[in-house]
Amino acid sequence: MTSSTSRSVLALLLAGALALTACGGSDAESDESGAGARDQDVAFASDMIQHHAQALVLVDHTVGRELSPEVADLAEGIREAQAPEIETMTDWLLAWGEEVPATVRDHVNAEGHGKGHASEGGDDVGEQMSGMVGAEELAALEAAPDAEFGARWLRLMVEHHEGAVAMAEEQVRDGDDADAVALAQRVVAGQGAEIRQMEALLDAAG
Repeated sequence: MTSSTSRSVLALLLAGALALTACGGSDAESDESGAGARDQDVAFASDMIQHHAQALVLVDHTVGRELSPEVADLAEGIREAQAPEIETMTDWLLAWGEEVPATVRDHVNAEGHGKGHASEGGDDVGEQMSGMVGAEELAALEAAPDAEFGARWLRLMVEHHEGAVAMAEEQVRDGDDADAVALAQRVVAGQGAEIRQMEALLDAAG
């Protein structure tokens, strides 16, 4: 083998080694980034399941109340949107091999009530999340006469929705799973529109 051929072979070997090193570094960075993003996806699904569950408890409290048609329609729309989303996020967690969190609504259903007592709806399951309603606020809602109930319910639901939108915006910004990001975008759009609707109803009520 001539010296020029040896130099050519050595150059090729060195180039190959550099290429392998670069690829290895890229994969490591990708793996690390992917793990962090998946943590965000899991956290979003786990937290939003609990958040949605309390929204359904709030909707359950409207059953049997004298409500304006607008508030009644809004409550039913929240149920129709969020109950299927809970099922979707539960399916994700199971597919990812993650634990499905307990929710305040599990406690309500375990007692066989269509709507929860304040102590059930306001226990510490997810209560620290943004917008979650505390036990005292739920107790006051349940005790409110029909004449006051609608406005009180709207104020609580606005706050609750604002918390959900903040959580969803974080998922849109930092999430990795395309389906979870798409659901978060729907939460931002849908609950944002409902917030504006509820604020308009409160303004109209004075």
